[in-house]
Amino acid sequence: MNSKEFRQIGKELIDKIADYFDQIEDYPVKSQVKPGEILGQIPSNAPVQGEEFPDIIMDFDNIIMPGMTHWQHPRFFAYFTANNSFPSLLGEMLTAALGAQCMIWETSPAAAELEEAMMNWLRDMIGLPKEFTGCIQDTASTATLVSILTARESRTNYHINHSGFGKQPTYRLYCSTEAHSSIEKAAKIAGIGRSNVVKIPVDSNFAMVTSELEYAIKTDINNGNVPLAVIAAFGTTSTTAIDPIDEIGEICRKYSVWLHVDAAFAGSALVLPEIRPLLKGMEYVDTFVFNPHKWMFTNFDCSAYFVRNKETLIRTFEIMPEYLKTGSDSVVNNYRDWGIQLGRRFRALKLWFVLRSFGVEGIQSRIREHIILAEELRKKIEEHSDFEIAAPSPFNLVCFRYKPHGIDDINELNELNESLHKKLNATGKIYLTHTKLNNLYTLRMVIGQTNVSREHVEFAWELICKMVKGI
Repeated sequence: MNSKEFRQIGKELIDKIADYFDQIEDYPVKSQVKPGEILGQIPSNAPVQGEEFPDIIMDFDNIIMPGMTHWQHPRFFAYFTANNSFPSLLGEMLTAALGAQCMIWETSPAAAELEEAMMNWLRDMIGLPKEFTGCIQDTASTATLVSILTARESRTNYHINHSGFGKQPTYRLYCSTEAHSSIEKAAKIAGIGRSNVVKIPVDSNFAMVTSELEYAIKTDINNGNVPLAVIAAFGTTSTTAIDPIDEIGEICRKYSVWLHVDAAFAGSALVLPEIRPLLKGMEYVDTFVFNPHKWMFTNFDCSAYFVRNKETLIRTFEIMPEYLKTGSDSVVNNYRDWGIQLGRRFRALKLWFVLRSFGVEGIQSRIREHIILAEELRKKIEEHSDFEIAAPSPFNLVCFRYKPHGIDDINELNELNESLHKKLNATGKIYLTHTKLNNLYTLRMVIGQTNVSREHVEFAWELICKMVKGI
C-alpha cells in the first residue's frame, strides 16, 4: 500500500468509524456468537500472496464484527467501563502513526516530558498531595505488581533483586476478601506466594475491617512472618466499596508496612470535589493507581500510577546496559526504569488530547451525570417491591437482585437471578455482569459509558422489569 492508497482508504475508514458510533445502538451489546464460530471462518494458514484491502475490510464486517461485544455501546452496563472518546481515538491514531518506542527520554523527548506533565495534571485534578509523582502503566494489575515488587525491595534493602530469596523470611500481603484478583497474581509473580495473601474480612458495607487487619499483622509477627504490604481499595470490583484508608494507614505506619491503594475504576471520580472527602489518609499511602481508560474517556490502555518516593521505585527496576546509556540520563525521566517493560507506548498523547478537549469541567460534568443516573436507578429499585439493593452505591455502580415476595430460600433466589441475568444478556439489548455477595447472586449495573444517557438507563430498567415476568 502506498501513501496515495493509504490516504484514500484511511478517509474511508474514518467515515466507517464515525458511522459505527452513529449506528452503534443497532448492534447487540453483547456478541451473540457461539464458541468457535469466528475461528471456523478464518483460514488455517496465512495467505501466500497479499490480498486487496477492500476484501480484508469486507471480512472484518462479516466475520469480526458479529463476534464483537460493543464496549462503547451506551447500554453497556457490565464489568467496569473501558470507555473512549473521539479525541482519544485521534490521539491513538497519531500514536500508531508515529510508532515511537518510548523507553527512554532519548528515544522520544516529547513522549517522556508529556507523560511527566500529564501525571502532574492528573495528580492535581484528583487532589493527590504534591509530593506524588508517577508514570503511565498499561493496567492497574501491572501497577499493583510494580508496587509489591517495590515494597519487597525496599523492605529487603534490594537484596532479593541482587541475590534472590535465599533464606529470606516469609513475607505477607494483606487485602480484603473483596479485593481484586490481580493481588494474588502479583503475589505469585513476585515470589511472595499466593498462600501468603491474607484476606481480611469485610463489614456490612463490604469494606475492610481494620481491627481484623491489625490482628492478622500481629499474629504474623508473633509467628515469625514479615508483614510486607497492604493493598487497600478505593472502590472494590464487586461493589465499589471503600476501605478505610486512614485507619489502615495508621496500622501500616505502626508496623512499618507498605500501603498501596487500588482506585482503578473509582479514582476518576476524585476529579469531583464532593467525592474527595471519601479518600482519607493519603498521608500514609506509598503508591496509588487509577485508570483513565476506565472512566475518563481515554482508550485502553492507560493506567496512572503514582508514587511518593520515586527513587525507591527506580532503584527497584533500573538496569543500565551500555547500549542504553545516554548523556541525559541524570537530568531526565527514563520511564523504562519506572516499571516492568523496557518498551513503552506513547500513551500520554491520547490522554493529552482528552484532557484538553474535555477540560476539567467537561470531565467533571460527565462523571457527575453518571453518578446522578446511578442514584436515580437505585431509588427505582428501592421502590420496587420485588427487588432489593445489595450494597451501597458511593459512585455509579448499582448492585441489586430480584427478590419476589415470599421467596427467601438462597438457592432459589440465586437460580432466579442467574436466570434473569442470562435472559437479559441474551436479548442483546443490554449487557450486565454479576457478583456474589454473602453467597447471593447479585446483578451489577455500571453507568459509566461515555455516551450513556437517562434514556438508556430507563430502557434497561424497563427491560429488567419486563423480563422478570417471564421467569
